Amino acid sequence: MDDVCGLPSGGSVPIAARALPPEGAPPGLPPRVVVTEPAVDLIRELVGRHGPVMFHQSGGCCDGSAPMCYPDGEFRVGQRDVLVGEVDLGADGPSGADRSEPPGDDDEARTPSSSSSTRVRVWISGTQFETWKHTQLVLDAIPGRGSGFSLENPTGRRFLSRARMFDAAEQEALAAFPPRTGADLEE
Repeated sequence: MDDVCGLPSGGSVPIAARALPPEGAPPGLPPRVVVTEPAVDLIRELVGRHGPVMFHQSGGCCDGSAPMCYPDGEFRVGQRDVLVGEVDLGADGPSGADRSEPPGDDDEARTPSSSSSTRVRVWISGTQFETWKHTQLVLDAIPGRGSGFSLENPTGRRFLSRARMFDAAEQEALAAFPPRTGADLEE
């Protein structure tokens, strides 16, 4: 995997963080999600203001399919939502309180990202994952206005999803380590 994300304009953006490997994964397993330097900077800023955060990549509505950033545990992850990765930003920052709550109805559960403000879980809707499962999600940040629901809205920057196609060998390796779903994380 490259250390940069190629852009349609021909430029590139450095990758600053990668999802942690699943338990028992071989060293060369490609991460399902990576984060660019501009996105890591914005996430760290938001963690400083709001405490731990999480992301959910939806498949439509409101802001199209933009990645949405929420305070950790404040988005109800559905049973069919897919955890594409947990990224450790490795930054020093304030730890937020555990905001987890008991599950709501049988289709949703409050699931905190982690106990650390440097670890950020990135979720995607199950139907969207089926469409994108052959790609690596590249979380980036660019100038512009974010969604009214996402924490970055007042910053003058917004999160943007990019993608890199996995090659056949990467897809085969990832098939042995399917991602967890919201149903897997219910307690």
